[in-house]
Amino acid sequence: MKDYLKLLVYVRSYKKFAILNVICNILAAIFGVFSITLVIPFIGFLFGKEALVTVAPPLAFNMQSLKENFYFFISKIIADNSLPGNEAAGKIKALIIICCGFLVALFLKNLFRYLAMYYIAFMRNGVIRDIRNAMHKRVLELPMQYYSNERKGDIMSRMSNDVMEIEWSILSGLEFLFREPFTIALTLAILIGLSGQLTLTVFIVLPVAGLIIGILGSSLRRSSGKAQGLMGQLFSNMEETLGGLRIIKAFTAEKFQQQKFEALNQSYTKVMIKVFNKRDAASPVSEVFGAIATVVILYFGGKLVLQNQGFSAEDLIGYIAMFSQIITPAKAFSTAYNNMQKGIASVDRINRILNTEITIANRSNAIEKKSFENEIAYKDVMFKYVDDYVLQQINLTVTKGKTIALVGPSGSGKSTLADLLPRFYDVSAGNIFIDGVDVRDITLDALRKLIGVVTQESILFNDTVKNNIAFGMPHASDLAVEEAARIANAHEFIELLPDGYETNIGDRGNKLSGGQRQRISIARAILKNPPILILDEATSALDTESERLVQDALIKLMQHRTTLVIAHRLSTIQHADEIIVLQRGQIVERGNHQQLIAMQGVYKKLYDMQGFAV
Repeated sequence: MKDYLKLLVYVRSYKKFAILNVICNILAAIFGVFSITLVIPFIGFLFGKEALVTVAPPLAFNMQSLKENFYFFISKIIADNSLPGNEAAGKIKALIIICCGFLVALFLKNLFRYLAMYYIAFMRNGVIRDIRNAMHKRVLELPMQYYSNERKGDIMSRMSNDVMEIEWSILSGLEFLFREPFTIALTLAILIGLSGQLTLTVFIVLPVAGLIIGILGSSLRRSSGKAQGLMGQLFSNMEETLGGLRIIKAFTAEKFQQQKFEALNQSYTKVMIKVFNKRDAASPVSEVFGAIATVVILYFGGKLVLQNQGFSAEDLIGYIAMFSQIITPAKAFSTAYNNMQKGIASVDRINRILNTEITIANRSNAIEKKSFENEIAYKDVMFKYVDDYVLQQINLTVTKGKTIALVGPSGSGKSTLADLLPRFYDVSAGNIFIDGVDVRDITLDALRKLIGVVTQESILFNDTVKNNIAFGMPHASDLAVEEAARIANAHEFIELLPDGYETNIGDRGNKLSGGQRQRISIARAILKNPPILILDEATSALDTESERLVQDALIKLMQHRTTLVIAHRLSTIQHADEIIVLQRGQIVERGNHQQLIAMQGVYKKLYDMQGFAV
């Protein structure tokens, strides 16, 4: 419930609509109850069961006084409009007034009910928009390490299915929470006014229904949480299938993948059947207990009428009509309660993202560093993802304008070492300095503006060529975009695309070749014009022709910049000012190409292996 209350923080921004909703619901309840109260004098006076009230009773704010004054009002209409020999004329006039009053009350009840729903629509949709925005913002803020332990499909499920569940289960339930309790309280007050003894007898039965519905709600919440978790696994499976279709087909694994999906889907279906069964049980339970309460009213109320204990037949009929107005909101309330329990399971899952601590953030005294002047320095850097250190005692200085290459076997820590510089991860121990300032003392925005990244896998977006090159730089001119593309050897092939720079390149750039995608990535880095570059195996996945074009673009990109190059192909980094050889997270050798060859160590072995392969 604490998580649910946290969610209601989003409602604060829409309190104006919430207040209007409450006011309209109160008015709808008042006019709904008023329309039913007209039944009692209708029966009593119009059919001669009740003597006309000729003296105005004292007016007081209680049920008995209001009832007597209403009787006096109807009596006066009957008396003033009765004709000699046609006493029914006055009753017909009163009947017309009661029918018109009933219609007006019913119209006003439904008008205010519509207005209540009209106002809450702004709140419901606004809150859902704010939750989606908050989740997307948190997804962008969370450190890379968070996603090492999470499935992308499950996160997508939380942002879609769980948010929709909150809208339909909890926010729709808010309307019932605002409306039904007041309707029940008002109706209950009138019932007590009609007969406190009978009302007390009836309401001994209802707490049992509340207890059963509460038990169902707790069980429903547990099942819903399990169902939403399985939905996350289904999303993950679908995401893996779409991303790995080429491999699935190549290894004829369609049957295996389908069986895996069907097993997950079957588990989800079983849990959802339980969820619906438990949720749908709330309404029948409340209706059964409502019927039991009605039988109690008929029996005990009938006894009061037969024993002439101040409770007339029309009072009993009016009491039953009024009690029927409690059954519907009570059913709606119990259904809304169980739906909200189902939704709270989604709140729990969403809050696991919203409440996750952001470990990589700006320090309170962080500075806005605008330029890179001298050097980058790694001092006694240690790093671990979970338990074991993947980098140990790294000491490295990169002077401005120099190119430093990181080489070594897979898993030696090359990419991790580079990722620590823009603070995709934070060091576990030690420090990284830029011009003597710890990177943790620089704002993230300023730090990352100093650094450009080109990765092995070209990360492009389902947008135009122009918008991909100008990504993160929305005010870049068309001329600047084209100039960056020319330097990256991309302008020629872009001009041949159907719409040139306005051509949409598809999901992850799948309409382009690998070399074309990589050159657009390089153009993006050129347009950003950062003083520091990280090139993470930027040519390793390309064919020879594409590699030549990309390598030429990279050489242009690296001019006058400080560069960290991660490479498996040693032929691409022989020009580096210094080559750092990593093995098992430690620097084991360093020097230029000729010096490392002369050492006859790890680098020489890697070089010979690649030379042999060629």
